[in-house]
Formats: sequence, structure tokens, C-alpha cells
Amino acid sequence: MTFLLNGVELNVVVIRKPNKNLYMRLKDSKTISVTCHKWVSEKEIFRILEKNKNSLERMVMLKQKEEEKNAFFQYLGKNYIPLFDGKSEVSFAKDHVIAKNETMLNQFFKDECKRVFEMELNRFLPYFPNIPNFDLKIRFMKTRWGVNNQLSKTITLNSELLKKDLDLLDYVIIHELCHFYEANHSKNFWTHVEEYYPKYKEARKRLRE
Repeated sequence: MTFLLNGVELNVVVIRKPNKNLYMRLKDSKTISVTCHKWVSEKEIFRILEKNKNSLERMVMLKQKEEEKNAFFQYLGKNYIPLFDGKSEVSFAKDHVIAKNETMLNQFFKDECKRVFEMELNRFLPYFPNIPNFDLKIRFMKTRWGVNNQLSKTITLNSELLKKDLDLLDYVIIHELCHFYEANHSKNFWTHVEEYYPKYKEARKRLRE
């Protein structure tokens, strides 16, 4: 099945399940995945897609932006074009990042998360007296840049921060360290943050973007 959206032909993949409702999502910018009951006809699917054309246009636009973004290797605020040569260790050359293969590049990203995050965290720790010993965890998070779990004495940082400018990583680290002084986001908390990072409002805005 195909569906015409703004003159572009999109593939429609229909998944039949015992659902009461019809659900649609984009697998990529050229493929719509529709999940619906086995009794829903193709005609009805097209009717619903047509009815939701405006929503689909927005979804395609966002997916295209995501795909363009993912085409680059993002590292500390810069975009690099990956170049795999089957033999090299990871290195940077102007606007390229060179590696043996994608697996090596992904491992480099994980290793750099650990190295850079620990380096920046240790740089700020001397300015935060009287906080408990804690563990640092790094993982991908969809909705949060950092988490301070005081119960388990753990700070978790989002691995996506390695793609951002270094000063934004610093802001998130300071933000989470300040939670050892104030567990909530009270006025006192933001006073602490501002003491260490005066332009925190600008940093928050840039992270939202």
C-alpha cells in the first residue's frame, strides 16, 4: 500500500492486531506503520490517513529532521561526517570523523562519555563541600538530562549530553550536584545553581532547543 502526501508517495505497512483503535506512526520519513484490527478495510485506513493528513505532515517533517541529524556523528557541539575505512582508529579531520567501522565509532562514543563526564565532574567536585560520596551512571534517557537519586546516592547523566557543547554538560552536572543541597527545585535550589552557573537560564533554553 502507498499513500500520497504532498506529492510524495509513502509506503504504508499495515499490522493486524485485535485492537479496538487504529494507531499510526512513522518507521522512517517514507514509511507509515498502521496498527489496526483485521476487519478494518484498506478504504477505511486511507480515509483515516487522509483525515489526519496535517498530523502526518508534521510527523514526516520531524522524522526528516531527526534523520538528517542522525546522519552526522555529533560530538561536543559539532557535527562530523562519519568515514569508515576498515582499518583506522578513531580520529577527527576537519568535518569528518574517521573510524574502522560503525561498531568502533559507537564504542568510542561510549568511552568518551565516561572519560569526558568523569573529567568534568571531578573538575567541579572541589567546589561542592559536604556532599556524600556517590556513584556516576551514564545512560540514554528520553526525557531527562540528569537525575540525582539521593536514596541510592547516584547521579545519572544522559549520554546524549556528549553531543552538546561542553558548557551544557557542565550546567547539568552542576544542576545535579546542587540537588545534594536542595532536593527540590525551590528558590533556594536555583540560588545554588546560579552561584556556580550564572547563565543557567540560557543553558536550560539551549537544552530545550
